[in-house]
Amino acid sequence: MAYVLDAGIQMSEPTLSHREYARFARLSLEELERDCAFEAFHASGPGGQGVNTADSAVRMRHIPTGIVAVSREQRSQLQNRAACLRKLQTILRERAIPSKRRVKTRPTKGSIERRLREKRGRSDVKASRRHPSMDD
Repeated sequence: MAYVLDAGIQMSEPTLSHREYARFARLSLEELERDCAFEAFHASGPGGQGVNTADSAVRMRHIPTGIVAVSREQRSQLQNRAACLRKLQTILRERAIPSKRRVKTRPTKGSIERRLREKRGRSDVKASRRHPSMDD
């Protein structure tokens, strides 16, 4: 997926390992903010005048990873900015957890036999629903 930055530069979301995400997750909020592109916009939805009159919603994009976080919960742009940073840090921490290795397992002999027996049973039921032929 490609992203277009404010300057018109297009970048795709990089594929990073959990170690690289962990490195970004260890950064303080101030260091994380330095790596982000920030954009303010009108929040939509309920809230009326307080929402519609100010550019209080915030969208932050972490440039090195391409992760985007949006916050429009508060009426204050500064509070939404802080919430965006916390969301980004949470996402980075989640992606820093290494995925568990999948261990391939084979079905047991009993489960294979049970599945085949059920298939034969369904086949017999369907066969009994067929119209009898004139030859019988």
